[in-house]
Amino acid sequence: MTENFWKDKYPVGIAAEIDADQYPNIQTVLKQSCQRFADKPAFSNLGKTLTYGELYELSGAFAAYLQNHTDLQPGDRIAVQLPNVLQYPVVVFGAMRAGLVVVNTNPLYTAREMEHQFNDSGAKALVCLANMAHLAEEVLPKTGIKHVVVTEVADMLPLLKRTLVNFVVKHVKKMVPAYNLPQAVTINQALAKGRGKPVKEASPHNGDVAVLQYTGGTTGVAKGAMLTHRNLIANMLQSKELMGSNLNEGCEIVICPLPLYHIYAFTFHCMAMMLTGNHNILITNPRDLPGTVKELGNWKFSAFVGLNTLFVALCNSEDFRKLDFSALKLTLSGGMALQLAAAERWKAVTGCAICEGYGMTETSPVVSVNPFQNIQIGTIGIPVPSTLCKVIDDAGNDLPIGERGELCVKGPQVMKGYWQRQEATDEMLDKDGWLKTGDIAVIQDDGFMRIVDRKKDMILVSGFNVYPNELEDVLVTLPGVLLCAAIGVPDEKSGEAIKVFVVVKPGESLTKEQVMEHMRANLTGYKVPRTVEFRDSLPTTNVGKILRRELRDEELKKIAAKA
Repeated sequence: MTENFWKDKYPVGIAAEIDADQYPNIQTVLKQSCQRFADKPAFSNLGKTLTYGELYELSGAFAAYLQNHTDLQPGDRIAVQLPNVLQYPVVVFGAMRAGLVVVNTNPLYTAREMEHQFNDSGAKALVCLANMAHLAEEVLPKTGIKHVVVTEVADMLPLLKRTLVNFVVKHVKKMVPAYNLPQAVTINQALAKGRGKPVKEASPHNGDVAVLQYTGGTTGVAKGAMLTHRNLIANMLQSKELMGSNLNEGCEIVICPLPLYHIYAFTFHCMAMMLTGNHNILITNPRDLPGTVKELGNWKFSAFVGLNTLFVALCNSEDFRKLDFSALKLTLSGGMALQLAAAERWKAVTGCAICEGYGMTETSPVVSVNPFQNIQIGTIGIPVPSTLCKVIDDAGNDLPIGERGELCVKGPQVMKGYWQRQEATDEMLDKDGWLKTGDIAVIQDDGFMRIVDRKKDMILVSGFNVYPNELEDVLVTLPGVLLCAAIGVPDEKSGEAIKVFVVVKPGESLTKEQVMEHMRANLTGYKVPRTVEFRDSLPTTNVGKILRRELRDEELKKIAAKA
């Protein structure tokens, strides 16, 4: 796939290239934006808003605390285990200003997962929410972490509201199990100790690692992707360029329901929106659908960043459908395949079409997106500027346009490699900088791309390739289906047989016969599932991506138990 193929695929007004070396590091972007947009709102949560000026002041106080009250040195790793609260950007940017490498950590991790990530990354410090401090207490003696900062959910709010909200969370909702971390300081103690002290601003090179972002683990053991300052700055500029003139600087209200510790939300809200001086509304718990809808009702939002399962859940909410969407002009989808039914429903409810994109932890994360000027539902759009894509066969040979093969990506957003895992890096990245995504794709003549499925999720039925996304896209069009997943299970006759899992919408009912009839009516014989299982829920990652691997593992255990 030549570079020239992509150059004429961009809509008018969108450049085919960005300058990935425009800024030396993230600290420079932060400083310029916080000075330029000092009085503009940056982040809001729980009724409190931080301006860009306040963000810079508070992150400076945290940086000064780290430099003056710990022995942490530039390059040391700090694990940040926070949901979407105001503390997150303060801590992350403060840590970066002190020269530390941020290790984004899922707040819902189990003790086992925390121990693995802290030890694998070599983290020396931890900032965590009080809600999971009891797990930190259990894990820390087995790790190299020496410095701990604990925060409660409302710690950035004014005193009266902070006291009330934290009391309710701890004593009424009982969401903070007892813990004992005598070495820990609170976030407000840390900020008080650092406030007013000078910051020795770190000045890392753009090739230095800024963030260790651990893979979601949907395909195996979680590995730390080394994302450099240049990687993240490049993806920030690429995302901004593809949004074109649709979002205005310093004017937009952007809903952030996806967790900032996830690279999709981090790059968009903490990087691209920071560069443009826009206002991010942090949703702490999007699984609390009534609470989320209530918060949305407080804002005349102009952009929404989500993923398929969230779009489905919101559109099924009567209160959501009553909201004012008159200002909404951009909806972005990523993290998992966007199903046609969800896209059509969102457009019908909100009046705003969804721009589906595609990315990976290893690409900081955005590889491609549908430009808002030309949306093709069912595709992942075109590569972001300065990005090349190609598809290859199993032998590694390049395939022509229109052929189905493994998608490979090359660009300034591609990670440096996996932290301390050279063998895994070599499997993923070749010497020319091409990254194998593990996804099966087709590149169309017009440059738009379609993901057929994950390579490892493909089902082989009597020699025929069957792609779960296709089955799920068909199944979700059956009235009454809320969520679904398709997997392959071992079968003596056909090698693999198809099994589908279905979650039925509340108040509705479906039978196996109805599911099978619908599938038979829409799919060729070998694609029709052999088995249907109804469930109340499906296993998902914390950003709502359905974990087919867990379903497969459950089926294999059942088979082993019968043997």
